[in-house]
Amino acid sequence: MPAGHGLRARTRDTFSRPFRKKGYIPLTTYLRTYKIGDYVDVKVNGAVHKGMPHKFYHGRTGRVWNVTKRAIGVEINKQVNGRIIRKRIHVRVEHVQPSRCTEEFRLRKAKNDQLKADAKARGEVISTKRQPEGPKPGFMVEGATLETVTPIPYDVVNDLKGGY
Repeated sequence: MPAGHGLRARTRDTFSRPFRKKGYIPLTTYLRTYKIGDYVDVKVNGAVHKGMPHKFYHGRTGRVWNVTKRAIGVEINKQVNGRIIRKRIHVRVEHVQPSRCTEEFRLRKAKNDQLKADAKARGEVISTKRQPEGPKPGFMVEGATLETVTPIPYDVVNDLKGGY
């Protein structure tokens, strides 16, 4: 028989609930607040069939552009042939979670602000730009002796083998 090309084709493992995570859905999923501009990860919850996004969007990160009573409008980039299209989909809150993609940036920004405040208190001006790691410093290897190795001539090797 020909292969099925339905909406949920080849999603046996993708949409299945993780080990020991079956059953009820935690209340934090419903009580979390999302604001326009937040980054969210689309992670389909197979237990909830309503508001489920297409399998393509599973595991993608997008930006919130609309918030409704039970769903979140998410803007996700999708490559179609040679171009990238910005798709806008509505997904129920069970299928999204806050993304951690900007976490490192926010921590670095807070650290840089603290460094700048400390420098200003000392009366200095510092640069918080990230710099590439330079080359490692050179060093001399101690206790190494130079030894020259000369190759053995071919006819000497043949004599050693027994003249084959």
